[in-house]
Amino acid sequence: MPMQQVEQLIGEAEHCIAQGSLLSAFSLLRQALKLEPANAYAATRLADLLMQQNQWDDGEALLRDALVHAPRFAPTHMLLARVARHRGDTDAALASLDEAIRHDNAAWGARVEKAQLLESLGRAREASLCWTEAVRSMPSQLRESPQMEGLVNHARGIVTHNLSELREQLTARLSDAMQGESETHLERFRHALDIVTGQREFVTANPLFLPIPRLPAIPYFDRTQLDWAPAIEAATDDIRRELRAVMGADGSGFIPYVQTRAGDSSGQFAGLDGEAAWSAYFLWKHGERIDAHCAACPVTAEVVEKAPLPRIRSRAPAVFFSRLDPGVHIPPHNGATNARLTVHLPLIVPDNCAFRVGDETRLWKEGELLIFDDTILHEAWNGSDRQRVVMIFDIWHPMLSPLERELVTRTVEGLVEFYGGASEMGEL
Repeated sequence: MPMQQVEQLIGEAEHCIAQGSLLSAFSLLRQALKLEPANAYAATRLADLLMQQNQWDDGEALLRDALVHAPRFAPTHMLLARVARHRGDTDAALASLDEAIRHDNAAWGARVEKAQLLESLGRAREASLCWTEAVRSMPSQLRESPQMEGLVNHARGIVTHNLSELREQLTARLSDAMQGESETHLERFRHALDIVTGQREFVTANPLFLPIPRLPAIPYFDRTQLDWAPAIEAATDDIRRELRAVMGADGSGFIPYVQTRAGDSSGQFAGLDGEAAWSAYFLWKHGERIDAHCAACPVTAEVVEKAPLPRIRSRAPAVFFSRLDPGVHIPPHNGATNARLTVHLPLIVPDNCAFRVGDETRLWKEGELLIFDDTILHEAWNGSDRQRVVMIFDIWHPMLSPLERELVTRTVEGLVEFYGGASEMGEL
């Protein structure tokens, strides 16, 4: 059973190394190699110990022999890079590190050593790119551990400085082409420039149920481009008056927004499941009109009909007042489908309330519609000492054609019919 013996010897050697018993570790690793000369791990580990004892020639010989048996073993290439650095051959060191990365894309240690070497050579821009990949390829648990804090902070400092220089250079290069252009025309490209220079993240949509391909992931939509929006904004005072009336009654119409069915996972909203801290007063829920609530809020019920609400049996529309208690945070989450957008009409908004979609945080402004793609990661919080209330409803995505809307409607209704009540499909 030579293989089991080799594994046992290597395990014992690792224990000896951890205990500082290097002579015993030497002996155990040599025994392992005698039983299995092609064991690249044992050879590389022994070479590392030899190099720590300043026996560079013997260490290199072991590494060269290990490469014959296992040419794709990344740790061997990493140690050969250290041999080359010890001898002052930085080109050979970089070549060996590149080989390690080529054979193991997750070899974050090789990327770190390459970044450090490039820094020492004054090749700051190349080092910045390498640091970016090094941090990105680290396992998240390791990256966030206290022992890596200094290294990660150093890497981020190098990257930030480099991106600042890049932004200055690109801004100068683009200034004549951008001069005199309106912010509306430049908005999309400025966003792209922010991403390239590390000031923003590239936002993607992640529909949980029904993804519509080839729709752009736009976090916020311009309300001034929607012809139905002014009529709803103009009714803000009347809608708020109706809201206050139902809040001032016994409040029984408000129910916890998150109510997970037995057997389903509360998933994104586990901490708010069944909690009145985030509650809703529905006028429409899963495509069913709640007549008593619409009668209590006649202006709201009438004016919301001006919006292009989806009409899907047992699914849409959804129209409701969303009430968030003081100190409550709605965690980052994704919506069901990008076939529709979500609309907020802010009605009661204390200070210290905010909303984030993708990498952009906005403040609600009472009476001003906020329209967004909720399949992009988003969250909300109420940092005040008062309740925050917005009216929420869904609309068709304006880039869907009438035919596509009809097909989405029939598809969702077909899925509901096929699965009955067993499928978790969100509001649409």
